[in-house]
Parts: sequence; C-alpha cells; structure tokens
Amino acid sequence: MEAANCSLRVNRRLLDPKFESYKLSLDPLPCYGVELDAAVAEVKLRDDQYTLDHVRAYGMYNYLHSNPWSCNSMFYVDQLGRVMNTTVTLDTTLGKPAEVFRFPSDVSACDRRLCASMHFTSPSWVTLSDGTGTLYLIHIVEPAESVSGKWALKFNQELGDPFIVVHSVLSAEAQVIHVLLLSVEKDELDDDKEGSGFHVALEWVSIACDITQGSTCEIVKRRKLHGKSVPHYAAIELDGKGLMIISYKPFSFVGCELNQPEEEAMDEGEKKGPLYVWQQTAEDVTMTFRLPDGTTKEDVKVQFSPYNLSISLKEQDSFLKGQLYSLIDPESSIWTVKDERSIEVTMDKRDTGCMWTELIVGDKQGEYIADPVQCAAISQQLMHLTSETLNPDPDCEKPACNAQELEECDISLEDSTTLCRFDSNSLKATHVVNLGSNQYLFSLVATPTMMPCFSLRHDVDALLWQPIAAEGDDLCEHAATFNALGYVQASKQDKKFFTCAPDFSYAALCECVRRIFIYRQPTPISTVLYNRKEGRHVGQVAKQQVASLESSDPILGFQASNERLFVLTTKNLFVIRVNTGG
Repeated sequence: MEAANCSLRVNRRLLDPKFESYKLSLDPLPCYGVELDAAVAEVKLRDDQYTLDHVRAYGMYNYLHSNPWSCNSMFYVDQLGRVMNTTVTLDTTLGKPAEVFRFPSDVSACDRRLCASMHFTSPSWVTLSDGTGTLYLIHIVEPAESVSGKWALKFNQELGDPFIVVHSVLSAEAQVIHVLLLSVEKDELDDDKEGSGFHVALEWVSIACDITQGSTCEIVKRRKLHGKSVPHYAAIELDGKGLMIISYKPFSFVGCELNQPEEEAMDEGEKKGPLYVWQQTAEDVTMTFRLPDGTTKEDVKVQFSPYNLSISLKEQDSFLKGQLYSLIDPESSIWTVKDERSIEVTMDKRDTGCMWTELIVGDKQGEYIADPVQCAAISQQLMHLTSETLNPDPDCEKPACNAQELEECDISLEDSTTLCRFDSNSLKATHVVNLGSNQYLFSLVATPTMMPCFSLRHDVDALLWQPIAAEGDDLCEHAATFNALGYVQASKQDKKFFTCAPDFSYAALCECVRRIFIYRQPTPISTVLYNRKEGRHVGQVAKQQVASLESSDPILGFQASNERLFVLTTKNLFVIRVNTGG
C-alpha cells in the first residue's frame, strides 16, 4: 500500500489575526533553587563527534527529565552514576535531591560513552540508558511516604554501541514495553561520497514484561531505521502499532525492501510516470489521468467538496484523495471522458485569479504543465527585473535584495521536512505530511496518556500539534497557538531550549547561560486601554517576562509545569514561579 499524502488542518478558531505584540512586564518572578551534592553528568562532544548531527543528538541534550504523571518532580543523573530526584514540597520550597537509583557499574571509565538518558514509560515504568550501550528497565513501586517511589531494577542488557533513549511506551494489553533508541553511527564505506560520513540509527526495541511472573522481561523484537539527519521528533504510538518521525531527510527500515523509496528501488529506466497532469487558468483547474487497464468509466467515482477532491477507481478507494490548494465551487466542477482511456476533471476556482502552486497539498504524484502563453506573459512582466550584464548599476537608489539582508527567521534551509508514520507490522510508511517551510520548534508531553505534542512555525505564529494516531488522514490535531512566537524565537540568537506549559498558558525559552524568556497567552485586563492607531478598545494583553539566574554556569536542562519553570545548571537546580495556584 502506497503512503497517503496528508496535511495538517489548522483550526482557525485558535488563531488571532488581530494580535499585536507582547508587552514587557516588570512584575517580579519568584526564583529559588537548591545546590546539587554532585555535578550533573555532562558528557561533552569528542573530537570525532564533529558533525551537525552529533551536536543535535548529543550536544543539545536536555539533562533534566520530568515525570509527566507528576510534573513538579524532576530527575537528573550526576557524576557519581546516581539518578537523583527533587520535588517541590511547598509552594516556594524545593526538596533536597535524593538518590532513587544507581547504575550498577562505573561508566566514567568508558571512552565512547554518551550522556545518560531516561524516559518515563508509564506511572510505574522508567527506561534508562547509562550511555555505554546498556538498556535498563525500572519498575516503580509507590509507597505512601515517597513521591518518587521505590525504583527496582527489572531488566538490563547490553545492546551494542552507545545510544540515548528517545521515547518509550507501555502497551498495556500485550504487556510489552516499546523503546526507541538513537545513535549517530559511522558509515561502513568511508570513501569519497557525498555526506558527512555518518548516518543516524533509530532502533525500535520491544520488551515483553510479565508482571504476574515476578516482572520477568525479555527482548522479543528489534527493528532498525537509518536516516541521514537527526530527527526533530520521534515517538511510538501508545498501542505500539506505529511510529511517527519528523525529519529533514527520510528514514527507512534496514533490510526492508518494501519500505525503500521508489526512487531507490527502481532503476533509471523503470521509473514510473506521473499519476496525472494538470493545468490552470485564472478561472479553473484541469487535471487529466489515464484509466488503468481493466478499468472502465463506470468504475470511476469523483467527489467534489469546497476543500477536497476524492477519486476512486473500482475497488481502489484512494486512487487520488486530499485537500485542494484553494477553494473550488463543487457545483460547477465536472468530470468527463476525454477519450476511451482518459478522464478529464475540471474544477472552477472560488478565488478567481489565484494561481495554484500545487493541485493537492503535499501530493507529489502529479505533473504541472504550464501554458506557453502564460509563461510568455509572465516572462515579459519580469523582464525589467533581469539584466544580461552582472550588476550593471551598483550605485542605484534601490539595489537588488541579497540574502545577507534577510533576517534569520526569513531563511529556512529545511524545506523538505516531513512527518512520516510507519506501521509496526509492514514496516512501511502509511502516511506522509509534507511540512514544507513550517520550521520545527519544540516538543513536550502535554497529556501523559497521549503521544508528545510538537510545535511548528506557521508564518509568524507557533502552532502546537497533538498526534492522535487516527485511522484516517488526520494524524494530528491543532491543540494551541502561541501568537507571533515563531517570529519572536528566531531573534534569540543564543537560544538553547524551548518549551511550553502542559496547559498551554505560557511558552518559555532559555539561552545557553542565565536568561529565560516567558511569553504568556493573552489574558483579559481590568483597566481600560485603547489602541491609539485604530482607536479601539483593547480587552486583553499578552505579557513577556524575563528572568535572570544568579549563576554563570551553562544551562543543561529545562522543563516546564503549569506553575513553574525548572532550570538545571552544572551545580544547581533553579525553580521560577510563573503561575500561582496548583
């Protein structure tokens, strides 16, 4: 089955086209902290870890971990190989870090080790890595006198090369823990070919845990994916039936011929032609496709709607289906038999004069055929912008724009970023969403019983998307919007971590050292304010606040709860009270 091309549907009720800006607030933010008994086990990059993928995977790692079932309980690993826990005990008090687990062996002597990593699989299970290639499963027993519970080691096994834990879930029905591990590996063939000489490996490990038999655990399945860039986002569906990846370059399962992209699986002379061709005028769009052998016009079913087009042939329900680039008039749209083997579909544009850049959003199966008359007219209109000589008038009043004048937020190098869903049984991509220039910003667990959310930049806003693993084409739903934050964050040259509160009441980002920026959602105000330019009443204001830590140590970890921000440095854990209550 070929992967379906899908799109992300924006909920326009969550957008605010009248949003103006964030107003700087000087209201004080309570900040307190605790000194760590031993420094955080930071592992710096080695000389042979010099690529951008190494920096993204290991150099920008978040060393502070939050238990999503208890958001005010934080965990980190120190240089003594201990997993330490600290919890907010009172409104303005942070408990002293306490040891909950210690790695059985000394990992500091390993030359190739990575940073220790962890992920909270469920309220009673934690997945751990010591950074040397050993995977640990911890079962948490919850005594009444302890918030973090008693950590009991139930499984540990060396899997090979060092890795970090990206995500894990517990499939309650099958009693299987699925773990996703990431590593940057050197290519086997070190010849003069394109690329950095490294590839990214994602290993999907499934571990059966029999609770009734003393929590015995064993690995039942291991699958591996390879790609050429570190994924921005990678998460396993809660039932273990699928995997979602957001990456700049595609991933594929190793040794799975069915999952290889068609361009790699076929020789040059065997590549398929386009599924359809399409043309357009200012008033309508016309697409043409040939009927497959054994199909007649009676087998064709075409359905129009203002936003979507659906074409099915015989028993093939999704021959072509998806969201149209722009609105059409379904009542005026028709399809006819052009000849005995071709179907022509004509759709009237609702927005007359709007030129479409694609027929179906994200679909790459068609080929656009430009009208020669239109091409000539466009070329004539743009003639005054070109010249046959190089820079003929450098001292002109209005010189041509160059890329160096653009702001960072106007430049995106990752225009081919995609969201891809893989099926756990067939190991094939079932859904693909072309994210285009929607820059990935951050991810977080908003609801522990659901997959992690991820945030993308849409124009100037930052939109938060919640994966829902639906059976249809809608893989994610629009959960929240942070107005203008996509543009604002691009101006922060020293930003390191970016996140938001699980209830979406605020977003926050921190720099490499000291400063934290907080952006609150618009809230109603009691005083009467007017916009002097438009002369209208302003009923709500979005605030920006800045906090500065009393430390010059680099920030190694950053987490947010609905009320607090937690900031981890080498020797301290700071807490910033953002919201009251809870």
